[in-house]
Amino acid sequence: VQLQASGGGLAQAGGSLRLSCAASGRTFSSYDMAWFRQSPGKERDFVATITWIGGSTYYADSVKGRFAISRDNAKKTVYLQMTSLKPEDTAVYYCAADLRDGLGFRSWGQGTLVTVSS
Repeated sequence: VQLQASGGGLAQAGGSLRLSCAASGRTFSSYDMAWFRQSPGKERDFVATITWIGGSTYYADSVKGRFAISRDNAKKTVYLQMTSLKPEDTAVYYCAADLRDGLGFRSWGQGTLVTVSS
């Protein structure tokens, strides 16, 4: 599966952005999807995930209550709505797909940069 992330940009602290991740493939609805982020000099961290069925969601504590992950299976797209942005949210955001084959999140998009100014 190929993933294409978009929607990054510059936002002020307290502002909002919505990221999108469009997927190829015919079985998008069977994938668990997630967002991760990586700040300069740091490791890639988990942000949020949404399951393939039922749309159960899970969030990192650092974004809980501020970010919302959702999916539109008809459009083969997963979203990350980010609100109340903080400078520490500045990072490259990556979407990822877990094909539920036992290998975890192994399909990655190219990343989209989010910069939050104070």
